[in-house]
Amino acid sequence: MKLSQGVAAVLLMASAAAANAELSGTVTAVSDYDFRGISLSSTDPALQGSIDYSMESGFYAGAWASNIDYGPDYDGSIELDLYAGFAGETEMGLGWDVGLVWYMYPDSSSSATKDEISDYPELYFGLTYNVFEFKQWYSNDLSGSDENGFYTEANAGFELPANFGLNLHAGYNWGDAFDDVDSEYFDYSIGVAYTLGNFDLELKWVDTTLDDNDFFFSSDDAFNSEGRVIFAVSTTFPWSNE
Repeated sequence: MKLSQGVAAVLLMASAAAANAELSGTVTAVSDYDFRGISLSSTDPALQGSIDYSMESGFYAGAWASNIDYGPDYDGSIELDLYAGFAGETEMGLGWDVGLVWYMYPDSSSSATKDEISDYPELYFGLTYNVFEFKQWYSNDLSGSDENGFYTEANAGFELPANFGLNLHAGYNWGDAFDDVDSEYFDYSIGVAYTLGNFDLELKWVDTTLDDNDFFFSSDDAFNSEGRVIFAVSTTFPWSNE
């Protein structure tokens, strides 16, 4: 797999993060870039990287990048997400998180044969308690459609013996952007995680309630929404000395 210059730049930033205690960086390799049950890499592997800055006040900001493959009808091989928000926790242990993500495709442009991938913003608000998380997302221009879209998700992560873990996820995609084609849908996953030194491994099953890619046209496995197994390995810098 060819590593794009945009992803490589983020990975270098992630490595440099180890020199500053307020910065962290993560590098992830996945067998398929899954976004809300849909493959954004045509079910091919993806290399992803992020760099994050956080302050004691709860403010944070960061950048995340991945290679993508939307099929032969779209131009662009890079997704770059910029995000910022505030997070905190009450005395009762209830965590909260609110922020904004801007999805960008810096190498995408339109031509006579290919469409441009549109940039768009998305707001989010989340609550966490113990091992449970609820998160609500909203965009007024989902995927550049000029229509609103919502994503409601619930997650749970359970620690198991011997450095294993169990991750559960369910999400619902809805809003005007989906009503026009009558394709609001659920996505869900169940994964087993394992920590090996400074590396986190996960094997998960991902699926949706879409039938035969009836909304996301599948060409060369682009936007595949069928049930599938995905493997991921990641590491975060700076590494712990423990």
